[in-house]
Amino acid sequence: MTIHQSAQGGSQPSSAGEPAQDTGIEVEPVAGHIGAEVTGADLTVPLDDTAVTQIRAALLRFKVLFFRDQHLDHAAHVAFSRHFGEPVVRPRRGSSAPPEFAEIETAANRLGGTRFGLDHGEWLERRRYSLLRGWHCDHGSRIDPPALTVLRAGTVPPYGGDTTWANLVAAYSGLSEPLRGFVDGLRAEHRLGVGYLPNPIDDEYARHLLEHQIATVHPLVRVHPETGERVLFVNGYYLQRIQGLSRAESSRIVELLLEQATRPEYTVRFRWDPGAVAIWDNRAAIHLAPDDVNHLGFRRIMHRVMITGDVPVGVDGSPSQPITWPQPW
Repeated sequence: MTIHQSAQGGSQPSSAGEPAQDTGIEVEPVAGHIGAEVTGADLTVPLDDTAVTQIRAALLRFKVLFFRDQHLDHAAHVAFSRHFGEPVVRPRRGSSAPPEFAEIETAANRLGGTRFGLDHGEWLERRRYSLLRGWHCDHGSRIDPPALTVLRAGTVPPYGGDTTWANLVAAYSGLSEPLRGFVDGLRAEHRLGVGYLPNPIDDEYARHLLEHQIATVHPLVRVHPETGERVLFVNGYYLQRIQGLSRAESSRIVELLLEQATRPEYTVRFRWDPGAVAIWDNRAAIHLAPDDVNHLGFRRIMHRVMITGDVPVGVDGSPSQPITWPQPW
């Protein structure tokens, strides 16, 4: 694998201390702290162990990888994802998901909220009633959020519909030393639907969130299980409050940390095209889905496979603790 330019500005091998085997895979960083485009890999066929190892190494380093012109079908999507772990299978996947592939979830714009009697625009507005509420890691309220997500473009608009990711390792490193020392010892409650503003008159979606509530106390700084990096484990859609602080203190500090995590220099934005695939480290990155094409009438259909994750562990070695834990997925 060839990495043309590191995110830190120098050329580096894919594995320290070992010569890189030439598989034809090339990695080109696309932003200063996060994101790289991978070429020379055909995801429609099984990859050998060396290629998988090299892609995983690049993923751990750059947090999100982009592959263009792949044109996977559902079976190839699942097969590629299995190279990195066991796919999550959820009992409720929505009506758009392919019934013969339980590992795949499908997201289509203009459909969100319709099963709950909400206009899609209103549903989005209520999910993002503040500027930072849309940022999230996938299923961050679970005690074991997915480790990785593999997202594939089905139907994409001619323009717009971009996804943005933020590097939570870089965000943590960018904090001042006193503030890093402060947040290292904190824990926070993450709950399903915290980022949703209910309709006070009648709201079927809010009732759905309460009936399927998932809540966990996570470390505010988690230690990445593979790299040992410290991750500022914040997101807008699930994090409710920091334990041990007053609500006023917690609200202000959460806002400060979210603003830190989503600073432009820690982000990368990807323009989708047909056949594109993105894979990201859900333990070290948050992302923001787009909301800029619905008014244009464009269709946007995406297919997702998530890889089973582990229980986060804090700087002090203590794991996350469940508050409300329905089973199964």
